[in-house]
Amino acid sequence: MNQKFVNNDQPNIMTSQIMEDGRPKRQIRSFVLRQGRLTKGQEQALAKLWPTCGIDYNNQQQLDFHQLFNNDNATVLEIGFGMGASFVEMASKQPNENYLGIEVHRPGVGACLMAIDQQHLKNVRVMCHDAVEVLENMIPHASLSKVQIFFPDPWHKAKHNKRRIIQPEFIQLLGSKLKMGGMIHLATDWQNYAEHMLEVLTHAPGFQNLSLDNGYVARPEYRPMTKFEKRGLNLGHGVWDLQFCRVE
Repeated sequence: MNQKFVNNDQPNIMTSQIMEDGRPKRQIRSFVLRQGRLTKGQEQALAKLWPTCGIDYNNQQQLDFHQLFNNDNATVLEIGFGMGASFVEMASKQPNENYLGIEVHRPGVGACLMAIDQQHLKNVRVMCHDAVEVLENMIPHASLSKVQIFFPDPWHKAKHNKRRIIQPEFIQLLGSKLKMGGMIHLATDWQNYAEHMLEVLTHAPGFQNLSLDNGYVARPEYRPMTKFEKRGLNLGHGVWDLQFCRVE
C-alpha cells in the first residue's frame, strides 16, 4: 500500500477549511486530542505494521476496499476504537468480514496494532485521523455494511452537547456511506446521551430502528463487554445499545 506513519508527537488531524477571506474556519470537534506517550511496544508496532495495516489520510483519494483487503467481503467501520481490545476481538471472531478502525490517539493505534500483530490478523486496517474528514473524503458512497461507535465521549455538560459526535448531519453522512440494508450500531453508558442518540436516529430520514419497541436493543453477542462496562453494570450503571438499518 506504500503507507507510512510520520513519527511526530501527533499525526496531522486538524486539517482546516478555508473561509472566503482566507482565514481558517474553526471546526467543532467531537474529541480533544490528548498528548500521550507511546510505550516501546506501541512504537515498535507502529513501525512494523503501519506499512501494511495503516492508512494515511489523503483527501484526494478514496479507498478501494477490494484492493485494500484483497477480497470482496463486507466492510465494518468502527469510529473511536480506543486501545483496540474489543475492536480486535470482533475482527478475530469474524475473519470473513473486513474491519476498518479510526482512532485519533496514537497510543491507542499503537496498542491496536500490537494486538493485530499478536493475533496475526489480516482483516484489519487502521487510521489515525478525524473520522468526519475520513468519511467525507476517503470512504466511497454505499460501501460499508456497518458503522459502529461504542461509548463515544458524552460531553455531558449542556454547553458541550454540540460536541457530541452523534448529530443529525453526521448520521446523514454515515447513511450516505452505508450500503442499503447497512447498519449503524451505537452504545453508551450515559443515559442522557442514549436518549439523544435515539432521538437523532429516530428522526433521521432513511433509517429504521431494529428494536421491536422502537427503543434500545440488548447487547448483541458480537459486541464484547469491556472491563469498564462490567464494572459499571456491577455498580448498577446502565448501558444502552442502538441499532438502526438503512432502508432507503
